[in-house]
Amino acid sequence: MNAPVAEAKDARSLAESNSPQTLAEALPVFLRHGSPRIVLGAAAIAVVARLGMGGWSIGDLVAVLALSAYWPLQEWLIHVFILHFRPVQMFGRTLDFRVPRKHRAHHQRPWDIPILFIPMHSFIYALPLLVGLWLLLAPTLAIAMTGIAAHLLLSAHYEWVHFLVHTRVQPRTALYQRLWRNHRLHHFKNEHYWFGVTMLSGDRLLRTAPAVKDVPTSPTARSLVTTAQ
Repeated sequence: MNAPVAEAKDARSLAESNSPQTLAEALPVFLRHGSPRIVLGAAAIAVVARLGMGGWSIGDLVAVLALSAYWPLQEWLIHVFILHFRPVQMFGRTLDFRVPRKHRAHHQRPWDIPILFIPMHSFIYALPLLVGLWLLLAPTLAIAMTGIAAHLLLSAHYEWVHFLVHTRVQPRTALYQRLWRNHRLHHFKNEHYWFGVTMLSGDRLLRTAPAVKDVPTSPTARSLVTTAQ
């Protein structure tokens, strides 16, 4: 047996035998990885800071509602234009980025838990950008902190849901069943559809949630396209 085949078989075996099967098994595995710890830690700091500020207003509710409306579009846009970015040829060189490279590896090895989380290096620019945008857009510091805390909580939820979908934990609630089915269709049916992970209205709005029977099974759902365009 050649090395790539052996590695693929080992990866499947690891997923079948060692992947978490219950929420009790999943939680410590989830917390073992850096990205969830960073997001949860930052969210806790932001929540405590916001609670300490007080002075709640209708603006806080507006910030949360606006973020909730934007979130499914954000998931869709990031998934389509960043995670599925294809290598391109520019001036005789191939332009490819770390995040889409990691995402292609995730499609190739969907049960490989360490590579399914938000890339660690992205926090170097993502967290300052998040804080800067909310400080720029919000009318007060308190409302900005509400937006930051809500964004980080939604990010933690994203990491948790995405992680669970790639384990053996079986969905029990109707919501999780929909999320589970949607994301697995993206990985194993056709990578050109079903981009939402925690909110699915972006797919419905942008017409990437067709009836499954109308979509052919893609031969590149696991490999994605890596050839420079």
